[in-house]
Amino acid sequence: MRFNTLKQTNVFIVFCIFFLSCTNKQQTTFKLKEGDLLFQNTGNGKIDNAIKNVTATNLAKNYSHVGIATQEGKEWYIVEAIPKKGVCKTPLLDFLNRNKNEVDKSKTTVARLDDYYIPYISRAIAYGLEKINQPYDAVFLWNDDAYYCSELVYKMFASQPELPKEKIPFLTHLMTFKDNSGKTMSNWVTYYKKLKIPIPEGIKGTNPNLMASSAHIKFVHDYEKE
Repeated sequence: MRFNTLKQTNVFIVFCIFFLSCTNKQQTTFKLKEGDLLFQNTGNGKIDNAIKNVTATNLAKNYSHVGIATQEGKEWYIVEAIPKKGVCKTPLLDFLNRNKNEVDKSKTTVARLDDYYIPYISRAIAYGLEKINQPYDAVFLWNDDAYYCSELVYKMFASQPELPKEKIPFLTHLMTFKDNSGKTMSNWVTYYKKLKIPIPEGIKGTNPNLMASSAHIKFVHDYEKE
């Protein structure tokens, strides 16, 4: 009788450990929210590296792309501006699979805006959806009808008259294409030479790393650590 009691007790303990383990796993499962910002390291191409080289910060990671999450029914999409497609709505899985590390994890990090911005998120997304099929801004200008990734996200909020200018969650700055020595980087010289336009040094703009350093967001998930 005592042996059976001990056996039953051990089985019960094992069951409890298993149950608690499953419960904790469920509690820590990440769930996207409308308006989440997905920052991505898009690779090691010449322009990807050039973007990171002139925009790098002291953040743990540096990024060359950003998009914003929206849900339709049960499906998640990322509103973004990318080369060749321009402004588009990309299924979440396609977005995550675009760039992976050597162990097949998506090089994507998620940030969430402060609660103050919740009333502005739906209108921001509506602005982005209205711009679908607008061309990608390959020359990184500000006052035209094309968009690069961070420009689109910035204007999704800055376009709202109800949002005070001083409360826009992201900053702009004067863009530079120079290295620390003050010399224009060779990749950018080649890039703009092919486009046959002057390098837009000193023009107003933004970039994913500047957005990632905003005081109005909090990083909530890293897909590389799943």
